[in-house]
Amino acid sequence: MEKQNFIVTYDDLMNKLENHITNQDELNLIKKAYEFASQKHAGKKRLSGEDYINHPLNVAYILADLHVDYITIIGALLHETINHGGATKEEIATEFSSEIAQIVESISRINRLELTDDKVSTASHLRKVLVGLAEDVRVLFIKLADRLHNMRTVWALEPEKQRNKANETMEVLIPIAHRLGINSLKSELEDLCLRYTKPEIYHDIETRLDDTREKLNSLIEEMKDNISEILTEHGMNFAIKGRVKSIHSIYKKMDNGKKFSDIYDILALRVYVEKESDCYLAVGLIHSKFRPIPKRFKDYIAMPKANMYQSLHTTVFGVEGYLFEIQIRTYEMDEIAERGIASHWSYKEKGTVKIQSIMEQKLEMFRNVIDAHNANENDEQFATTMEAELLNDSIYCFTPKGDVVELPKGATPIDFAYRIHSKIGDTTIGAIVNDNIVPLDYELNDGDIIKINTLSTSTPKQEWLKIVKTSQARNKIKAFFSKQDRETYIAKGKTLLEKEIHHQKLSLNATLSQENIAKVLKELKIPTEEELYLSIGSLRFTAAYILEVIFSNKKSVQDILLEKVMNNKPETTPKNYKNDLIVAGEGDILVTIANCCHPVFGDKVIGYITKGEGVKVHKKDCPNIQNHSERLIEVEWNSTTNNTYSAQLEITVENNKNHLADLITLAGLKNVYIEKVDVEEQEGLTKYKILVKVPNATSLNDFIDEIHHLAYVREVLRG
Repeated sequence: MEKQNFIVTYDDLMNKLENHITNQDELNLIKKAYEFASQKHAGKKRLSGEDYINHPLNVAYILADLHVDYITIIGALLHETINHGGATKEEIATEFSSEIAQIVESISRINRLELTDDKVSTASHLRKVLVGLAEDVRVLFIKLADRLHNMRTVWALEPEKQRNKANETMEVLIPIAHRLGINSLKSELEDLCLRYTKPEIYHDIETRLDDTREKLNSLIEEMKDNISEILTEHGMNFAIKGRVKSIHSIYKKMDNGKKFSDIYDILALRVYVEKESDCYLAVGLIHSKFRPIPKRFKDYIAMPKANMYQSLHTTVFGVEGYLFEIQIRTYEMDEIAERGIASHWSYKEKGTVKIQSIMEQKLEMFRNVIDAHNANENDEQFATTMEAELLNDSIYCFTPKGDVVELPKGATPIDFAYRIHSKIGDTTIGAIVNDNIVPLDYELNDGDIIKINTLSTSTPKQEWLKIVKTSQARNKIKAFFSKQDRETYIAKGKTLLEKEIHHQKLSLNATLSQENIAKVLKELKIPTEEELYLSIGSLRFTAAYILEVIFSNKKSVQDILLEKVMNNKPETTPKNYKNDLIVAGEGDILVTIANCCHPVFGDKVIGYITKGEGVKVHKKDCPNIQNHSERLIEVEWNSTTNNTYSAQLEITVENNKNHLADLITLAGLKNVYIEKVDVEEQEGLTKYKILVKVPNATSLNDFIDEIHHLAYVREVLRG
């Protein structure tokens, strides 16, 4: 990707887009987004002195090089309109679409986060928040391009802020760029980060390269001529480019103990051919004239890298005895190598099955991890999942037919089976790896060939949940057992209702007529007949109560609850209650926690009897239940509970910088997990509305006390 040393204009952007976005409606919407952003940013300047609109234009221009879809371009143009333009999510949804509004809101939330120190744990936590907020992977494309342009203009900041921004980029964003396979962004970000974190080393390498650049360029041109001659003689269609390796890649070699004078392989050539078979032909022809270095040949075509990169690598003794690293790839492989997942949309139709398969797997990994986040995995589980599947090394395994399957390191045959198809995963009974029978908890290795044995009547096992490493397999196994439990409860509920009908000597068909069923569903606000049976089977409602609803001589839910409690005889021996909350000594009454006051274990609580929804539990001092004494009932916590509970905090801070990352770090230290953050900017102040999960009131109060001690905090309120 070229570096922009000029002011990007709207016309520059449209010229860049014209090759891969041709739909006029899409182009018109891009123009509308530019005009909308221009109006929102009118009169504003960046620290670099340029008009503010130049930043979103540059971000869109960078993304245009990645051949992203029109929605990503629009998101880039609008990405600062909420935080710095005064726009609202609702306004963007009205003017454009809810999809675009969601992307812009996500990038706005991400841009409020920053790294507070260089601790690995903080960076890891911020990565987790980034991916958790970026439910659409296109949000991450925009964030990476946003950071690249900010790093190009970071010279406008004070030196300390330059280093902080570079450190955050290295710790958080470069690993994500690598994982997404966007090498063109990753490479430039690495050089820029080195420039601002180790300026002396950067400028020393830059000076040394400048001193020898004329000689190096001459060697590259001579080597290009030699290789071109060989390939042309054999009738190959090709293109060839040469370059001196990046400053960052040279620094990495020096950081590993090499002196600059000892680094010979800083010259690189890249050969582009039309077909995969041409790659192997070309490398053979090059080796026939230039002696290769033993053990420096790498076949990343048969065995792609974890970020979808495919190419042949070889290092040879070239002209004048200099070492040249030569990469040989097809044009399509180069597209993937430089643009990664971001080019997925441009290759949706014309990409090869092999490349598309790898890209779909990469996208699926992001979807699965985000699904795990949405499935209410706690923060610790989610962080572990993300680290394992998105940020750590991956392995590539093969089906017996040679199809490539990407998995996180440590994955098992069960993970492999579910990656192929959920049906194969569900019916797995054994695995053969490299022609050897292995147990299902066997840890797979890079390059393994796996055959999964299945049996149509077989089903998943609960113990698999302790074996699998991927969120995809874990979610599928959990879904199987949830469905199995659901079906059991539905059958049980139907049986209980039919037994009660017979017990009351009623007609089965007449009682369960469509009219009566519809009446019950409406009265109890249940969506389907199946859900009705599920409610009976899971003991939310009794069968007798359903019949009372049908024949309109029913007692109210609160009357039934009160009656049950009043008739309850004190227990002489303790009960093993399953519920977290016990209503007047009864542990099997439907209980929900009120969202208005969010009580947690250890709070003093009271129950409020609702219509059709059991008992809603509030804090005793909740204002919403002060005038309803006739519908209140005693509630106590089950002392054996070990669950976590949600609580709402409203934290007001001085509006001189973003403190959210401080609060996230503090939460992690206090065994408090942040589920959701909303930010409101006020005059001179910032208000964070944070939904947290805690094990008990003591943990929550400790966290609140620690927040009070922060110098910039004005007020902490618990919802």
